Amino acid sequence: MSRTRSRTAPLDPACVAAVDLARSAIEENVRPDEVGEHLGVEGEGERVVTHYFVCLDRAYRGWRWAVTVARASRARNVTVSEVVLLPGAGALLPPEWVPWSERLRPGDLGVGDLLPTAADDDRLAPGYTETEDDSDPQMILEYGLGRARVLSPIGRDRAVRRWHSGDSGPHTPLAHAAPAQCSTCGFYWPLAGVLGAGFGVCTNEYAPDDGRVVAADHGCGAHSEAAVLPHQVEPTSPILDDLAYDHLPEESAEADMAGSVDETDAEPLGHS
Repeated sequence: MSRTRSRTAPLDPACVAAVDLARSAIEENVRPDEVGEHLGVEGEGERVVTHYFVCLDRAYRGWRWAVTVARASRARNVTVSEVVLLPGAGALLPPEWVPWSERLRPGDLGVGDLLPTAADDDRLAPGYTETEDDSDPQMILEYGLGRARVLSPIGRDRAVRRWHSGDSGPHTPLAHAAPAQCSTCGFYWPLAGVLGAGFGVCTNEYAPDDGRVVAADHGCGAHSEAAVLPHQVEPTSPILDDLAYDHLPEESAEADMAGSVDETDAEPLGHS
């Protein structure tokens, strides 16, 4: 049994010699200083050759110009088929494209946006649509009667880990500085079902987590039983010291008293 050998088409001499034609095709769309030296040729097929040139554009370092030229059968003139810019070794390339469903992050959903859920989403499980007369009403309510799918144990565990390790969990500076845990706060409303053992909703309008799910061991300064310490007034030093007096020598005291009233220079008071 003989092997099948692939035959490579020989390079057409006229197409190989069309270096100036290929360069001029690039310069029709870009500046001449953006086209560098000729890197070589590569055969694409019968009478079809691609010329490569260095790209000198600073925004496309590592890229190269590729000009494909061809010659028709029994024709003398070579024509340009395509001019493209291709990445070379060390070229800066964009990251691999990722579908939008995998790039979506919490908080990206805006007003009017729709986020369809895959049929095999492991966070959801089929809901119960038929029940018998002797079924537990609490169980029916818990499993979502009338809903096509409900939260699965996997989805519940992911939510528990996400909520407990997030900003509304116990491992935050706000919770560490709180006077007590949310589970002892009057504004804490526990969730229904199995999640109620560890999570609830904050109903204090002045709390930073108002209307949000918080962990039972979370906490903040708006606790319903937070005590306010009385304001401690510290006395300040008096500006005028009226509690003490100065001791003066007796001689200076008598001189001051004698000189304070002079009978000879006294002005008349207007009566005899």
